[in-house]
Amino acid sequence: MRGFASAAVLVVALAGAASAQGWVTPERGSATRAALMDAIRPHAEWMLGAPVEFRVNDLRLLGNRAFAMLEAQRPGGGAIDVLKTPMVARGEFDPYLADTPHIEVLYVKSGDTWVALHWAIGATDVWYAWEPLCAPFRALIPEVCPYN
Repeated sequence: MRGFASAAVLVVALAGAASAQGWVTPERGSATRAALMDAIRPHAEWMLGAPVEFRVNDLRLLGNRAFAMLEAQRPGGGAIDVLKTPMVARGEFDPYLADTPHIEVLYVKSGDTWVALHWAIGATDVWYAWEPLCAPFRALIPEVCPYN
C-alpha cells in the first residue's frame, strides 16, 4: 500500500508539473494526436520508407504549437533498420551517427491543419534549443529554452 501511495503522489506531481507549464498531452486515440502524427508521417516515410508508425515518448500541445519526441517503427512495433532506409540509400544520412530512428518535431497549426514545421531524424544534438526556435516554442520546451 505504501508503494501505491508513493506512486500516486509521483503521478500527481508530474501531472501538476505539466499543468503548471500550461501544455497538455493529447490523449492516445484522439483526433489531435492522430493529426500530429499524420503531419510528420510523410516526412518520416520519405526518409525511412513506408509504412511508418510512431511510438510517442513525449507529446506536448499548447494552443497552436506542439512538440513531439517520437520513435519511428514499422506497423506492429517492428524495428526500422536505418541502414536499409531511403535516406541512407540517397546519401542523405550517415547511419553510423544514430542507430535508432528517433524524431523530434516542432509543429504549428495553420487553420485546421497541423504542420511539421521543423523536424529531425536521428539528431545527435538538441537542435530545437536554438534561440530562434526557442522564442515561439519556449512554453512547450522550457527545459531546453529556459530564458525569457
